[in-house]
Amino acid sequence: MRRRLSSMGGMAERPADADTHETDRTEPGKGAGDRPGTLWVVVLAACAGQFLVVLDVSVVNVALPSIRTGLGMGEAGLQWVVNTYTLTFAGFMLLGGRAGDVFGRKRVFLAGLGLFTAASLAGGLAQEPWQLLAARAVQGVGAAVLAPSTLTLLTTSVPEGPARARAIGTWTAVGAGGGAAGGFVGGVLTDALSWRWVLLVNVPVGVLVLAAVALRLRGDRGKGGGGMDVPGAVLVTGGLGAVAYGIVQTETAGWADAATLLPLLGGLALLGVFVAVEARVGAPLMPLRLFRLPSVSAANAAMFVCGAALVSSWYFMSLYMQNVLLFTPLQAGLGFLPHSLSVVAGSKLAPRLMHWAGARNTALTGVALAACGFLWYSLVMDADGGYAGTVLGPGVTTMLGTGLLATPLASLATTGAPYRDAGVVSALVNTSRTMGGSLGLAVLSTVAASRITGDAPSALAPGYALAFRTGSAVLACSLLLILFTLPGEDRRTARKG
Repeated sequence: MRRRLSSMGGMAERPADADTHETDRTEPGKGAGDRPGTLWVVVLAACAGQFLVVLDVSVVNVALPSIRTGLGMGEAGLQWVVNTYTLTFAGFMLLGGRAGDVFGRKRVFLAGLGLFTAASLAGGLAQEPWQLLAARAVQGVGAAVLAPSTLTLLTTSVPEGPARARAIGTWTAVGAGGGAAGGFVGGVLTDALSWRWVLLVNVPVGVLVLAAVALRLRGDRGKGGGGMDVPGAVLVTGGLGAVAYGIVQTETAGWADAATLLPLLGGLALLGVFVAVEARVGAPLMPLRLFRLPSVSAANAAMFVCGAALVSSWYFMSLYMQNVLLFTPLQAGLGFLPHSLSVVAGSKLAPRLMHWAGARNTALTGVALAACGFLWYSLVMDADGGYAGTVLGPGVTTMLGTGLLATPLASLATTGAPYRDAGVVSALVNTSRTMGGSLGLAVLSTVAASRITGDAPSALAPGYALAFRTGSAVLACSLLLILFTLPGEDRRTARKG
């Protein structure tokens, strides 16, 4: 059985805007959370929203066997329990970012979280496969609207300087921890209750956060008047979905088969139309002018490439523990705990290293550690491996690097961008990572399948090892991309604040 695990924790920081007039700004600390004593509500709400969004990328994966039994789903439909969420999440995130700029961050935060919570309830109560898939798609749309607002609530409420760096670091760590905890939470809920609770658990948390934000946070006014590029969101979502479907088809049909070529070419055509639309529409979903900034284009490219490799690590670790080491879902979930702690530690350490060594050097360190962890996996992953030597050591190394690279890349990806585009730039960072993860997981799954010869542990392990070896090469390319394309920075400037 193929189970897809992914995690993500895309993040960004609102930069100072030297290119806009003072009337385009909202003074930091005077936005949605300017009531005395409510700053903690802003941080708590932003972190809770991000945790739920990222958790639901991976929490269902351990429950997939139970979902298949409970709803009578086939192999082809089962994989889309994950894919429908990930693809609508990635495709509509840019629209969610723009909505926050136009309508106001608090209003969009509440709308996104409300939609996400309602869809979680519908998915948990689903009686037919199509009902679950539809709920997961809507859940992804809600997450896409919610995710950018969690960040911009922070960046428009917390003053620049050490306080904001700490808030962003906490938000990053919580988001990374949500992705990391997905396997553990899914295993516990599935074993103790039922697969339905991997979705229903979102409902009480969502209701509490909705109440806290509605009652305690002051609303902010969006700039209004800017159109919403819904056609752009539909085009990019359809294009990504078609490309991902085409890549998955190669596992059974081959690259030259019409079943593969048609969705691949159709998806690429839709993405081409998307770019053409963005170049002409009055209020584009993704302003192409942002990519003229070297830091924005290079950092988002690096985030895309890193996501293509790193998202797959949770998927293959889960398969290895359950299919080769024969762990139960709960045991596999417990096996992820050191990895979760490692990625959170890296996320909390990153702001301090950025202060000392600069964002680019911190990102390079993180990517190098992650690449070493992937290579380590590929060398020791076999049928006779054990948890300590095959999963724990390389996994902690990989996740520490993952935590270190995310914050500096997000910070660099927003450097120099106008404040009026804060929501779009934040969403673009998340979208780059999610898009890379969706497509990368499909490619690496196909690579693994080419080496897998059966269902026995000895037949499965070589395929997983090859996927990690390929992923280490992808991360090496990302390291070179950061080294040669990201603008350097004055270390004295990095140490200020």
